[in-house]
Amino acid sequence: MNLPHSSPDFDSSFRARIDSWIDDDPDETTVATARALLARVDDSSLALHARQEALAELQAAFGSWLTFGTAGLRAALGAGPNRMNSAVVIRAASAVGDFLLSRRPTAGVGAVVVGFDARHKSAQFAADTCAILSGQAIPVMVLPHPLPTPVLAFAVRAFDAAAGIMVTASHNPAADNGYKVYLGARSGLTYEGSQLLPPDDVQIAERFRNISSVAHLPRGDDWLTLNDDVVADYIQACVANLQPTTSRELRVVHTAMHGVGSQCFLTAAAAAGFGDVHSVAAQAQPDPDFPTVEFPNPEEPGALDLACAQAEQVTADLVIAHDPDADRCAVAVRESGIWQRVSGDDIGLLLGWWRIEQHRRGWRELKAHAIFASSIVSGSALALLCARHGIRHVRTLTGFKWLAQVPGLAYAYEEALGYCVDPDTVRDKDGISAALAVMECAADLKARGIGLRQQIEALRRELAAPVTAQIAIAAHEQAALRERLRQLVLAAPDRLGDVAVTAVDDMAAGLEWDGQRLPPTEGIQLRLADSSRVIIRPSGTEPKVKAYLECPDKHTLAMVASAVQRLLQDAQA
Repeated sequence: MNLPHSSPDFDSSFRARIDSWIDDDPDETTVATARALLARVDDSSLALHARQEALAELQAAFGSWLTFGTAGLRAALGAGPNRMNSAVVIRAASAVGDFLLSRRPTAGVGAVVVGFDARHKSAQFAADTCAILSGQAIPVMVLPHPLPTPVLAFAVRAFDAAAGIMVTASHNPAADNGYKVYLGARSGLTYEGSQLLPPDDVQIAERFRNISSVAHLPRGDDWLTLNDDVVADYIQACVANLQPTTSRELRVVHTAMHGVGSQCFLTAAAAAGFGDVHSVAAQAQPDPDFPTVEFPNPEEPGALDLACAQAEQVTADLVIAHDPDADRCAVAVRESGIWQRVSGDDIGLLLGWWRIEQHRRGWRELKAHAIFASSIVSGSALALLCARHGIRHVRTLTGFKWLAQVPGLAYAYEEALGYCVDPDTVRDKDGISAALAVMECAADLKARGIGLRQQIEALRRELAAPVTAQIAIAAHEQAALRERLRQLVLAAPDRLGDVAVTAVDDMAAGLEWDGQRLPPTEGIQLRLADSSRVIIRPSGTEPKVKAYLECPDKHTLAMVASAVQRLLQDAQA
C-alpha cells in the first residue's frame, strides 16, 4: 500500500519543503538522515507501520520550527527545522548577529563570547556560530575547550560583551543538544549577562524563521580562541565569595554526571581549601552518551546512586552532584542510615540563610536594598526568611532568565536545583559557586556539631514553613497533553483529596502574586482552602509536565499529591 504524496499528511508542498531543506543543509549526516526517512516513506515493500513511523518522524522534524523556550533552543539532534543541526544553528547565529547589529547600527557591536559543552555536535555548532558571526563582522571570542555554562555566563560580564552563546542541552538526554543566548551590557539593551527575555527572543526567532537559505550566508574565520585565563578568573571569583578562615573539615564525594564540571569544580574546591574531595571516577570524564545514568539529571531517581554508594564507602559528609553543564547543583546527605538528595527548596532556603549569615558575621556585605528572589514554582520558606530579616523578596516566572532581571539581586534560586549566589559575577544559576557555598556552610555547621539536615529542619520550624513536593510525568505528545490539562483543570475540580479548591488561575492570562503582576505563561494554579497551592505547567527544557505542590504539613501534602497524580494520569488517558 502506497502513502501518496498528495495525502493530507504528506502533500506536495510538505515534500517540497523537505527537499528544499535537504538541498540547503550543509551537513551530510543530517542530509542522509532526511533522505533515509523519505526513502522509507516511499518504499512500498516496507510494512505500513514502518512507513507511518518514518512519516511521523518527518512531520515532527519538518512540521514546525524550534522556538526559544525557558532555556533557549533545545531538541533532539537530527534533520529539519524542529531538530538541532548545523542548518538550525547557522540560522540562529545569523539571527542573533542581525539582532545585535540592529540594536547598535552606528555605535558598533560589542564582542560575542561562544562556549560549548562536550555533547555530540557541540564543538561543531560552536564553530558554525563563530563562522557566521565573523561573517557579519562581529568580534567573536570562543572558550578554549568544553566548559561549564557558568564560565560562559561569567565571560559575558568579564569581557563586557554584547552577547554570549552557549551550546548545551544541560541535563537533557544524550540525544539532545541546545543553544542558550545571553545578552550583555554592550548589546544596547538593559541586560547584564543574562538570558534572553521577551520581546527580544521573539525578534530573534522571527529573524531565525525568515532565513530561507543558509547557503548564501557569509562565513568568516576571524575569531579569537581564549586561553584558560578565563577559567582561572572564574574560579578565583567563585573562591572569593568564601571566608578563608572558616573550617574546611569536610569529606565530599563529587560526580560530574559525565559532564564538563569536574575539572572546574575540583580546581575551585582545592583553591578554596577543601582537600578531602573524592570524585566518582566512572562519571568524572565528559562522555556525551552518559553511559552510567538513564538521564543525566541529578533530579532523576537513580542518578546519584554511584555517588551515594561511594559516599557510604568513604564515610563522606556530603555528596555534591553537577548536571552535565554544571549550572545545577544537587546535594545529598546521610539520613536515617541512607543517603538522600536534599530538595532544591531546602538547599534554596539553606543558601539564603547562609548568605545572611555571611553578612551577619562580616564576611560578605549585603547592601541596604539587596533583594532575594525565587520562582513561583519554588517554596515560600525563603520569603518567610527574608521577612524575618527585613530583606525584600520577589517572585518571578520560572527560569533564571526572569530571576536574573531582578534589580538589586543579591541571591536567587529555583527549586530545580538552580542557585545564584553571586549575581555580580554570574547572572545565572551556577552549580560550582553554589557547591562551594554549600560546602562552606556544611563545614561551618559540622564544626559546631550541627548537620545540614538538622539546620534545614530548624529553619523550617522557626519559620513555620510549608512543605513542598514536585510530580513530573513524561509527555512526548506535549501539545495534546497540555490541552487535556487545560480542559481538566479549567473544569475546576471541587477538591484535591479532602481540601476544597477555592480558585483556579489560568497563568496564560497573567498572575497576581504578592502585589506583583507577572507576565503570561503556560500553566495553571490551583489555590486550596487551607492555603495549599498547586501549579501545573509543561517543562521548558524536557518533554514533561510538572506539578509543584506546597501544603501546610506532610499529611496534607501526601493527600494532595495523590490527587494531583490521578489528575495528571487522567490527562494522559
